[in-house]
Amino acid sequence: MQTLYPEIKPYARHELSVEAPHVLYVDESGSPDGLPVVFVHGGPGAGCDALSRRFFDPNLYRIITFDQRGCGRSTPHASLENNTTWDLVADMEIIREHLNIDKWVLFGGSWGSTLSLAYAQTHPDRVSALILRGIFLCRQQELQWFYQEGASRMFPDFWQDYVAPIPVDERGDMIQAFYKRLTGPDQIAQMHAAKAWSTWEGRTATLRPNPQVVERFSEAHRALSIARIECHYFVNNAFLEPNQLLNNMPNIAHLPGIIVHGRYDVICPLENAWELHQAWPNSELQIIRDAGHAASEVGTTDALVRAADQIAHRLLNLAPDEA
Repeated sequence: MQTLYPEIKPYARHELSVEAPHVLYVDESGSPDGLPVVFVHGGPGAGCDALSRRFFDPNLYRIITFDQRGCGRSTPHASLENNTTWDLVADMEIIREHLNIDKWVLFGGSWGSTLSLAYAQTHPDRVSALILRGIFLCRQQELQWFYQEGASRMFPDFWQDYVAPIPVDERGDMIQAFYKRLTGPDQIAQMHAAKAWSTWEGRTATLRPNPQVVERFSEAHRALSIARIECHYFVNNAFLEPNQLLNNMPNIAHLPGIIVHGRYDVICPLENAWELHQAWPNSELQIIRDAGHAASEVGTTDALVRAADQIAHRLLNLAPDEA
């Protein structure tokens, strides 16, 4: 099994002012002359960390990580102002141009797969390949499954804690009820709702219980940005037309792609990856038989590292012993 590459430090850090009030954190690591790859994190609202760089061979890749609007080290924290899918697509173009990159590989999981697809379909000439995990197409059926009814039947104990901040008479529309509290003036109610929302996601992210994943999601600072920004996007249908990402797959049908998806992914069911693969003949679908949603699960980590190695081998035309 492949494991993550050793931890590395960035060789450059940037703070990029985009549309007010947002300032984005961006860093570069690996080889300055390597194959450019951008790590597109999930959430929306989760941010990057030191692990984000470790899926890539630092001798082959120029690794770009950035925190999307309102999360991680970008400022202001948890801001919903001027924060839409298309703002983030525009930000990625600003980053690419600022770093003088012609084309790059997109590496995105969960919401990161959503944003990667939206970016690629808007700028197909700026993408050399895609590596996507835990496919999330932001359709109503997916939001209803995880936040309203579906996953609730598999985890009734965790669901009880998720719905706790919401009065019974408001539970017919959980996303709207959470949005009311996450954007309301009561900061105690806001944080209570944020931790309930984000902890539900952390508890269901892995096939086997993983306290570290739950702790990461439930940490107050991160929980606030995840819950507020996710809920903001979801009440607005992620600023996408119905089924937009699948409908626009002809725009990127020519691009090579590897899709990695856990068979027991409860947050983003395998059906999403299957439908994307059917609409994308140039993609390879790898179903991880003993994994859920998280990139940190052993089989998924192995597949993602191998996928990044495979894409580098293909695009750099390396001999097998050089990959």
